[in-house]
Amino acid sequence: MIRDEEVYKIGLIGKAHGVKGEVTMRVDDDVFYRVDADYLILRVDGIMVPFFIEEYRFKTDTVALIKFDGIDSVEKARTLTGTEVFFRRDMADAAEEQVLSYAQLVGYKVINSADGACVGEIASVDEQTINIMFELTDGVLLPAAEELIEDIDNDNRTITLRIADGLL
Repeated sequence: MIRDEEVYKIGLIGKAHGVKGEVTMRVDDDVFYRVDADYLILRVDGIMVPFFIEEYRFKTDTVALIKFDGIDSVEKARTLTGTEVFFRRDMADAAEEQVLSYAQLVGYKVINSADGACVGEIASVDEQTINIMFELTDGVLLPAAEELIEDIDNDNRTITLRIADGLL
């Protein structure tokens, strides 16, 4: 059984494309450029289920067309609309470059470098503007600028940030 802490969200299935079971997927992560994977994980009825990829291609920088094994009709493809798509953390961590994407940091605890205190857990990453922000589970927003990140500990799932006085 695949557990939530073993994966991170990389996108969302959109509508069916064509009549042979292809679907569109909005991609929030660059994992396709870093890792070659045979499957993606979809949350179906609350359960993480691997779906093997027959083929995929990018339509734009953020939208891919994907054909999954066993999804061979527009009707079957439509049942996946709105489904969250995940990728295994261990596969992404094993990528040659060892470069984490912001999406992989969701679920990491944030440590304030000034005093070593845990200030919360990253619930989501807002990449809608030029100033990328970490949103913590309590709603606090922290800048995610690379120059503020002092350390990332993948084993303990923590990120140490230099947090300006007054942000907390």
